[in-house]
Amino acid sequence: MRSKLNSVRAFQHVEPISIGNQLHRHLRGAIIRGELRPGQALSESEIAKRYATSRQPVREAFIKLAEERLVAILPQRGTFVVKISVADVLDACFVREAIEVAVVQQAAISAPPGAVKDLRDLVAQQAKVATGLNEEFLALDEEFHRTIALSVGRAHAWRVIESIKAQMDRIRYLSLDDATPMAMLIAQHTRIVDSIEARDPVAAADAQRAHMHEIIVSLPLIAGQFPDIFEPA
Repeated sequence: MRSKLNSVRAFQHVEPISIGNQLHRHLRGAIIRGELRPGQALSESEIAKRYATSRQPVREAFIKLAEERLVAILPQRGTFVVKISVADVLDACFVREAIEVAVVQQAAISAPPGAVKDLRDLVAQQAKVATGLNEEFLALDEEFHRTIALSVGRAHAWRVIESIKAQMDRIRYLSLDDATPMAMLIAQHTRIVDSIEARDPVAAADAQRAHMHEIIVSLPLIAGQFPDIFEPA
């Protein structure tokens, strides 16, 4: 346990977010990046000691991770990182597509001009890091979709998306190496921005759907490449 936790990147306390929320984000990222592997046991006491905190914030983080189906809390046995569920990924894709298509249609109708500039800047930044820097690329990808939502006042919609997309993020992180070329994602983002700038909600919706379906296309490839981290069908 100790050696595996040592492979997880350093944790820094950030105010004013609670320690429990910070630990949740930190451990969530480690699971998504594969630093904490499916089946790995997580110890409250070991994590509390490593991050110099009490066990209560760790317990709070575990509960949030369990709600996202990233860990399983088993009475009398412990807490374990769960394998990826194809069903959960597909459910999250269904909900996220419904929300983001509606958001991007609204953006094509009423997003301010400054939002288009911000989106193009993010796409340009993605192009600069599209050389195997998966984490940076995905951070920009997330900011791209968040910017669209916030441009039309849909902060709550984005919070809903954040709450359901953890399993999707695990697939997205794996897919960038082989299954989903970064250049394709950049082209899809560009098409979304072009549709918003053209004030064409129909084209924007089509572009968003095509973009969201990419993960469904790559899912069987990823499951075949990493069968040990997926739940049995």
